[in-house]
Parts: sequence; structure tokens; C-alpha cells
Amino acid sequence: MAETRLARALRERRAAGLPVVDLTASNPTRCGFIYDEAGILAALGDRAALIYDPDPRGLRRAREAVCGYYASRGADVGTEQVFLTTTTSEAYSWLFRLLCDAGDEVLIAQPSYPLFDFLAQIEDVRLAPYPLVYDHGWQIDFSGLRERVTARTKAVAVVHPNNPTGHFTKDAERRELERICAEFGLALIVDEVFLDSFPPHHANNGCVGGPGFAEGGPPLRGHNDRAEGKSFAVGEQPCLTFVLSGISKIAGLPQMKAAWIAGFGPSRELGAAIERLEVVADTFLSMNAPVGCALPAWLAGCAGMQEQIRARTRRNLRDLDQTLLRYPAVTRLEVEAGWYAVLRVPALGPDEDLAVRLVEERGVSVHPGYFFGFAGNGWLVVSLLAAEGEFRRGVEEICGMFGE
Repeated sequence: MAETRLARALRERRAAGLPVVDLTASNPTRCGFIYDEAGILAALGDRAALIYDPDPRGLRRAREAVCGYYASRGADVGTEQVFLTTTTSEAYSWLFRLLCDAGDEVLIAQPSYPLFDFLAQIEDVRLAPYPLVYDHGWQIDFSGLRERVTARTKAVAVVHPNNPTGHFTKDAERRELERICAEFGLALIVDEVFLDSFPPHHANNGCVGGPGFAEGGPPLRGHNDRAEGKSFAVGEQPCLTFVLSGISKIAGLPQMKAAWIAGFGPSRELGAAIERLEVVADTFLSMNAPVGCALPAWLAGCAGMQEQIRARTRRNLRDLDQTLLRYPAVTRLEVEAGWYAVLRVPALGPDEDLAVRLVEERGVSVHPGYFFGFAGNGWLVVSLLAAEGEFRRGVEEICGMFGE
């Protein structure tokens, strides 16, 4: 509960009335995007929301809209497979309750978002990290994953694409994950909130030690348009699989609190799991009726927001690469998808010290690498959602600390 040095530095700078360039921005409603305000609010006025018709899985027409979302991506999902939740955080909580007893383990990739630690602790579940490794792109270290499976392990969690690395789980990696889960009797939890955030095929391609391509250049290396961006809902699932997503990222509406779990797998295992998950869901009945009624309209209108976000991240990535041409001491890792870029900088000391210095001396807020579990020092994570001029200024300040 104690305030970190970085949080204190930010608070004190803002209290002094000094400007802060925020390169940690993850709230699209604060990033200057244009929303269909009338359409979003009108969807909340459906009179059907006045009638209480409880269903543990959630409002049927909302689940039908979720199924339509997957159908547009090539997946056949039935409404009986879908459970509505308020957030993907709640979805994780329900699945931890479903799959684990107190003290059981869930394997999760590292680097990864630190929220999972809190969710697991609240449910008395232990997280065991398995490594993502970087070698001209991110990949799962499967030998490291296997080594971490114990008698208490109940599930493997995958964020597809990963936050913050942007790593897409490739088809071969998916098959190996499914083999391991089937071999050890584990469930597979797949978080796909960033699935629609990958840059179009003409976006930049950057890597450590080299510049990216300008808009209109070659496709991302290892990323053939949507080939690696398909959902785990597509195809066969040989092990018990739960796919999570929600409109926080899909439609840029984190304030509306609408997410879901879609279950897949062998019929006997899936049927038993759905029966138990229905008990958990029936205990909470989380999604309120106005949001459930509005969800079909919000999903139907999400394409415009997705394109705005892709365009913003694409341009910021291009500007980042152009700036790094002048600062060889700072490089970035490959980005396949997501809202973040990972920077490799000279390790002048602990990453927290560097992040504090950037706030105090340069007025720039970034995530230090340890926040996501990066090993060692010399890692910074910046958000590609920031307004373009602000993003450019912030990157210049970061690079200026290390000289041209």
C-alpha cells in the first residue's frame, strides 16, 4: 500500500504545476479519439433494460452479439458457451475460482501485466511465471514452461497478443501450448483483449539495432496480415480452453464494463466446466441490463474506433523509429500488436531510478521495465496511444537523456 518513489515524483511534479508528458496512457477516453457519443448513449436507453430477466450467462441477445463478433473472425461460437462479465479482471477471478483450490497454481508468461498478481492473490491462487524470450522477435520458452508445471498447476494463461510485448501466439506455439495442457490435464486461459489492435499489413517494422519502415513499407516480419492474429476461438480446441475479451479495448470503452468468457474444448470436460461456471456466475450476476442491451450496438460500431487506434499507434511507431535513427543508444523491440512499445536503453542503474529521473528532469512519465517483470535493467515501456505531438516530445526527451 506504500507509495512508490515513481508515484511520489509524479504527484509532486503535478502538485507544483509542472507539465507531464504521459507516455503511460492506456485510457482511450482521455487520448483525444472521436467517439460516436449519440450512438453510444442511445444504446443505453433501451426500455428492455427495465425488465429483470436474470440468466447466469447474461442477456441472450448480448451473448448473440458476442457470437457474431467471433463469427466475423471465422469462429463458430454458440451462446451456451458464452458468459458475460463486467471486466476481463472479473473473468479471470471467476476462472480462478472454477479451476483452482487455495494454493493451486496458474502459469503465466513474463513479461506480462502486473494486474494478474493482485487477481491471483485475492483468489488465494499462486502465479508461476514462464518465460517469453526475445530473439529477433518474442517467443514462448516451452522448456521453461514445462519445468514450471507441478502437481498444483491447474491452468496456463496466455495474453494474445501479449501486453506489453505485443507478441502474437503463433500457430505452432498454440499447438504446443495445447499439447502441454492436454498432457498435464491443464486448462488454457487466453486473454484476447488486444486481438484487434495489430497494425495493418503496411505498418512499421522495427527491431533492436535497426529502424522501422515508413508507412507504405513492407509488412511486419512474421506477420502475414491477419494470419497470426486469429482468435483461439477459431479451429479445434483439444484441451479445455477459455477465451476472454471485452469492449474496453475492442471498442475503446473501458468505462462501460462489458466483457466475456467463451468456453471451448472436449465436450465432456467443457460441459462439466460450464455447469460449475454457471454456479459461479449465478452467484454474482454481474453485467447490468442497460449494458447488456447496449452491447450489440457497441460491438457493431467498434470498427471506427479500432481504425482510429490503429492509425494512432501506427503513426507514433513511425515517429518513434524516425527519432531513434538519431539516437543509436536507444532501440526498440519488434511490435506485432498492442498499444505499447518496449525500449532498450543503456542500463545506468535500476529502471525505477531512470523512470524517476525522467519525471523529475524531463517531465516524462514512462513505465519502468520491472513493472512488467523484465529481467535486469535498461527497459522502458511507452504507450503508443498518446497524442502524436505529445508522444514525439516525450520520445525526444527520453532519447535526449542518452545523447545523440
